Amino acid sequence: MFNLANLLTGMNLICGFLSIIFSFSGQLDFAVYAIFLGGLFDFSDGFVARRLKLTSEMGKQLDSLSDLVTFGVAPGVLMFLMIIIGVDPKNLIEGVSNNALFYDYYVVQEFFTWVNGTFYGIPNKFEASIRWLPFIAFTVPFFALFRLAKFNLDESQSVNFIGFPTPLVAILLCFFPLYFFLNIEMWSFQNQIIFRVFDCYTLAGIVLLLSILMVSRIPLMSLKFQKSKTKENQLKLILILISVISIPFLKVLSIPFILTLYFIISIYHSIKLNNNEI
Repeated sequence: MFNLANLLTGMNLICGFLSIIFSFSGQLDFAVYAIFLGGLFDFSDGFVARRLKLTSEMGKQLDSLSDLVTFGVAPGVLMFLMIIIGVDPKNLIEGVSNNALFYDYYVVQEFFTWVNGTFYGIPNKFEASIRWLPFIAFTVPFFALFRLAKFNLDESQSVNFIGFPTPLVAILLCFFPLYFFLNIEMWSFQNQIIFRVFDCYTLAGIVLLLSILMVSRIPLMSLKFQKSKTKENQLKLILILISVISIPFLKVLSIPFILTLYFIISIYHSIKLNNNEI
């Protein structure tokens, strides 16, 4: 039960739990880093299990349970708070310009403002239907639950994916709080496109779309290397190399860049695969 692979899976779960704590503490950057660390544990447990021949049905179930927390609940909480922040960013812009430490308390302050308006009827900006908008973030763990259960039972996904994997969606969602944190001191000078993207309604729409894509029928390429498929391995290697090179140059913007590139390569791979089958 407590072999090395399963212990690494357990560390993945712990990272998800830490991310949730950091989120409600207002430390959105640490919340994102905890999810990334969980991703490393998620990769390493499978690698160790295969190398040491520790694969088991129990390990498979533990992996899905930990993934639900780290890549379902934790990013859902992050986006829940991001939607709340996106309702009215004016206070944030004014507060940061007056006090560099304002951000440390702003997320928590906005969360409790939402709680007061939603559950205690205290008049504030979270009135009417806007108070219910953050609950759209619940679709992330909801669809992740079904995605992970389906993945465990669907033998056709042993090589490639059908639908967006939960770690992929989690990393995409992590882009928003991470970009927000890294650019917070210059937030008032952001392009109008950025303001529109980080608007509460836009964020809610993105969350809903990505959640549904987890249970879609879109084929995506797995990054597992296979000895018998040299050309497919070359595509994966190209993707990895471009990703590694782009990170120092694009920094946080490398997240949408890499995942867009991955999506394009997956479509190309799917078309080639279908042509070969025909």
